[in-house]
Amino acid sequence: MTAPFADFTWRSRDGLDLYARDYGASQTERFPVVCIPGLTRNSRDFEALAPWIGAQGRRVLAVDLRGRGRSAYDPNRRYRPAIYADDIAALLKAIGAEKAVFIGTSLGGLTTMLIAARHPHLIGASVLNDVGPHVPKAGLARIASYSGKSAPVRTWADAAAYAKQINGLALPHYTDADWDVLARRLFKAGVEGAPVLDYDMRIVSKAPGWLIALTEPMLWAACRKLARHGPLLVLRGATSDILDQPTLRKMSSLRGNVGAVEVPGVGHAPTLDEPAARDALADFLKRAP
Repeated sequence: MTAPFADFTWRSRDGLDLYARDYGASQTERFPVVCIPGLTRNSRDFEALAPWIGAQGRRVLAVDLRGRGRSAYDPNRRYRPAIYADDIAALLKAIGAEKAVFIGTSLGGLTTMLIAARHPHLIGASVLNDVGPHVPKAGLARIASYSGKSAPVRTWADAAAYAKQINGLALPHYTDADWDVLARRLFKAGVEGAPVLDYDMRIVSKAPGWLIALTEPMLWAACRKLARHGPLLVLRGATSDILDQPTLRKMSSLRGNVGAVEVPGVGHAPTLDEPAARDALADFLKRAP
């Protein structure tokens, strides 16, 4: 059963209506937590984590990035981490928060780094879930193999099979019931009732190789800034093809309050309900402002 939440909408700088699920107490002295999902994902990814954090006395906002879930699709296809970072800054302004604790999975983690680069005053603390400034080419190729492409499904059983097909190696412990839950996070009911992927197929665009090469140094600079502006926790799925061990070691050696935890038995990305992930998050949130 999904925990209760309130619908929250805000307006981006360029006029899009954006959406978040709002959990927990709205009046608290502790910084709110903003959960940012991966490339093709949405706020439903945090439907177990967000109420767990909310029960600890924090306000939690799980967002749909533009082009996903209940947020507006961008007619100008401005689907870039820097734009997402500005959207999150507009969210904090809308709720009147000076700072926040950010939890970013995959693209959500890259967006968190860009928040540090563009709006460092907003960083209270941050968690990067299975992503870093360096992303191996094999992992990028795997994600590109299915992102932005329609899934040929007609039933919810088909949707669960699709979820297993693209995530089976990363989540080998999942049962049929788990795949059904994941499918209902990935898909929504279309106009004729058949499941359809819950994002704008245009969110994926190919960047030239030279731009990707320039991006990594910029991301390392942003990650260093992230570590300087508040406590940072980096989580890695033990079999991840997106965050490798050398990158994790380099991130854990950054100057600042940085912790690194490997989550056993999963790949990209931990769902954050694994015992190792929950233990690390519980300890981190106790110490975070």
